[in-house]
Amino acid sequence: MNQIDLNGQVAVITGGAQGIGFAIAKRLVASGAKVSLWDMNADLLASAKAELGAAASTVAVNITNYDAVAAAVAEVEGKLGKLDILVHSAGIAGKNAPLDEYELDEWRRVIDIDLNGAFYVNRAVLPGMKARNFGRIVNIASIAGKEGNPNASAYAAAKAGVIGMTKAVGKEVAKYDIAINVITPATAKTRILDELKPEFIDYMLSRIPRGRFLEVEEAANMVAWLVSKENSFTTASVFDLSGGRATY
Repeated sequence: MNQIDLNGQVAVITGGAQGIGFAIAKRLVASGAKVSLWDMNADLLASAKAELGAAASTVAVNITNYDAVAAAVAEVEGKLGKLDILVHSAGIAGKNAPLDEYELDEWRRVIDIDLNGAFYVNRAVLPGMKARNFGRIVNIASIAGKEGNPNASAYAAAKAGVIGMTKAVGKEVAKYDIAINVITPATAKTRILDELKPEFIDYMLSRIPRGRFLEVEEAANMVAWLVSKENSFTTASVFDLSGGRATY
């Protein structure tokens, strides 16, 4: 494992109690950062904190509630003195169905969590980063946001929105030494697979030239560099983690 220097840095990781988010938390702690894990599941947060030790703190927060997100940012900045890094990993897959049969409430739920939630979290952390003239943000989207997955239109639309938002805001705040990038993973071995039909999982695997799903540690390795000071120039960019699936 390459050593990334994050000593003295404070990172917030949404969805940090499990899956890709937790793998990233472990990698950032190993690199010297203090991390604040955000999730809605208090039991998972407690387990994650117990494994990470004193370098980790937790906040139970619903990212679809902007006031709750803003309060969580204030709590982190109050307790840890600053907030240098945001890794936005929280999200859901949603149900599988053709667009003309997609439940209206399910569409709204996916968009609210996966797109509006990303907007709320980015919006809440940026004022402090601008005031301190430093920040690193990685938003986790999906290869579905670039290519689209059939019977997953809400998820694909939300993740495409996260990609577009990241490109836009990265240009807005570049002068503050704030780097905002997005990664587009293929399917990883996480609990999000529990939401999907077996035939849909088989379809996604068949699309990956590597012939396997992403390992969460592989995502963490990429993110560790993106949130470091070594990434001093690249911003508003998309980093592929699709195992060769991406066509652009």
